[in-house]
Amino acid sequence: MPKVLKVGTRGSRLAIAQTEWVVNALRQNHPNLQIETVIIRTKGDVIADRPLREVAGKGFFVKEIEIALLRGEIDFAVHSLKDMPTDLPEGLTIAALCNRIEPKDVLVVKGWKGTNSDWREVVKQMPKRAKVGTSSLRRQAQIKNAFPNWQLCELRGNVDTRLRKLDEGEYDAIVVAAAGLIRLGLQERISCILPVKVCCPAAGQGALAIEARCQDEEVLEFLKTLDDFAVRIEIESERSATKTLGAGCHSAVGALARLNGHQLSLCVVAAQPDGQKVWRKFAEINLPKDKSTWLDLAKKFGSKVAKDLLEQGAVT
Repeated sequence: MPKVLKVGTRGSRLAIAQTEWVVNALRQNHPNLQIETVIIRTKGDVIADRPLREVAGKGFFVKEIEIALLRGEIDFAVHSLKDMPTDLPEGLTIAALCNRIEPKDVLVVKGWKGTNSDWREVVKQMPKRAKVGTSSLRRQAQIKNAFPNWQLCELRGNVDTRLRKLDEGEYDAIVVAAAGLIRLGLQERISCILPVKVCCPAAGQGALAIEARCQDEEVLEFLKTLDDFAVRIEIESERSATKTLGAGCHSAVGALARLNGHQLSLCVVAAQPDGQKVWRKFAEINLPKDKSTWLDLAKKFGSKVAKDLLEQGAVT
């Protein structure tokens, strides 16, 4: 293993915060570890003024980082898992899944004084024709379905940019991931958490993924110490579901799994882009005592729930 490990990341304040968490966690067991952070601009960072549905493609927020990894310019990378396609480039693997915090989406309402209020109360106080900002097709479709009177507006940029645009009056509210606000210490901006029956999050939302080269066995063994088994079970179930649905960056698809003891629950959602139709499937299974089978069972469970959704007529 190199004397100095190089970790690749995007340059936003959130991406840096996520990477710092990983570096600090690694140093807890290896105090003398030297890690150099390498900032890499991705296509998603460069093209920030157009709707995602017009420009996003496979690996929109991670491709350049993965290229650097394959070239040996960095030793591992830290990503928001929801930004990663379900199929990785040949030669790369997810060495660890970790630090999953609140995975749901939230409403941040301009001028709202309460923190994490009941979502019904927040919605009741909003203008009937509220201007709500989000760039995600998944969020837009579900929000249109739940609140057809709202005006959905495009919103790109990092967390700070989105909050600034809200505060300057461009929107009445914005929909963002809770995890991003929490990681930046901005949880007081959360007006309410949206339940999955209103807006199911993206598969993997709220979790960090550490990506490395498949053949770097020493680095993989080192990074594996951060892998969270419960998070991996949830993520494998969610990503299996979205993969079965054939979901990509232009699909309005969400999935959220929760592991509670031996019980694994899963919500999978597919929606028409215009929000006219939303298909939802909730299911749960009890996992056996033998945890060595859980990973395989979680993948099969996710695929089965997605197939049930397709049988209902869901399209992506």
